[in-house]
Amino acid sequence: MEFSESLKKNEDFRNVYRNGVSRANRQLILYQIANGTERNRLGISVSKKVGNSVVRHRMARLIRESYRLNESDFSRGYDIVVVVRSSAVKLDYFGMEKSLIHLAKLHNIYRK
Repeated sequence: MEFSESLKKNEDFRNVYRNGVSRANRQLILYQIANGTERNRLGISVSKKVGNSVVRHRMARLIRESYRLNESDFSRGYDIVVVVRSSAVKLDYFGMEKSLIHLAKLHNIYRK
């Protein structure tokens, strides 16, 4: 990812949950907060309620790839956390991409 890095620390996730703004649809919940840099930081959270490790990892890969291919259309300078709901399990790549972009547009961080 050219303009982004991963959000890894628990304290960073908690900061976004506490102080960020959230929007949701049936498949995903997206939290975002400005981070004061020129880079985005993307965090992905998939609960054990969603499925076993194979399913959870697949969901994370789909989100990461959807974000990577549309990264240039996202505004920069945000910490973004995507939480996967269990109804997302049946989505393919295109459904996941559509869901992610829909939430980004609701947050006004998608510029296309």
